[in-house]
Formats: sequence, structure tokens, C-alpha cells
Amino acid sequence: MGNLCGKESDPFSKPGRRLGDAPARPSSVSVPAAATSSSPSSSRKPTGPGRTLGTAGGSSSQGGADDARQRAAAAAEARARQNKQGGKLKSQLNEQRAKTDTQVLKEESERERQYRNLDRSREVMRND
Repeated sequence: MGNLCGKESDPFSKPGRRLGDAPARPSSVSVPAAATSSSPSSSRKPTGPGRTLGTAGGSSSQGGADDARQRAAAAAEARARQNKQGGKLKSQLNEQRAKTDTQVLKEESERERQYRNLDRSREVMRND
């Protein structure tokens, strides 16, 4: 089995060249047939003034673009309004942000006291 698309000849069968020498020039250059034939599409040249990039060709496509732009803006405004309202989690977060450091420390210490009391009651129940 050989390489389907490759050459079968040995790459070292041709004479080599020295470093720094120019590559060997082929004795004849093959030109593709498509390039030599004069096709009507290759001889066509643009006539008349060109269009500026970014301008619409017709008024109907411009109206569609404006309509899509307005719908996208309305959707973005609706999302922004919805985010401002928030929900349960946002209200809890705002409550936590409003607390001072001393309030947070008091709540944590109270929670730790409750855990210690529960642990003591469990120990008492086990020893009985």
C-alpha cells in the first residue's frame, strides 16, 4: 500500500544543490488552461460610480434594520428593569450589605452560643 496522493519517486533521485544557491529554474512553465482562455467574466470591468460601504441599497432594508434595532433596544431596557427589581435573593443580599460589622459579629456569636448549648444538651442526654 502506498500513498494515494503523493509521488512514488524517491525525493533524493534528483540532483541536489548547495546551500546559498538559488533554486533551480524549471525548463518550462506550465500555465493553467483557465488562465489562458479569455472568459467574459474576467474581461468585465465595473462601470458607473461605486457604492460607499455601510450604506443600504434600498429603503426597505433600512427600515428592517431600524425595526430590529428598536426591538433589541426595547428588550435590553426590559432586562435592565427586571434586574433592578430583584427578588428574594437580592433583598437578602441588600440586608447583609446594610449590616455593620458589629451586627454581623453579634449574630455569629449568638449562633455559636446556640450550637454550644445544643452540644451540651446532647452530652447530657448521652450520659444519662
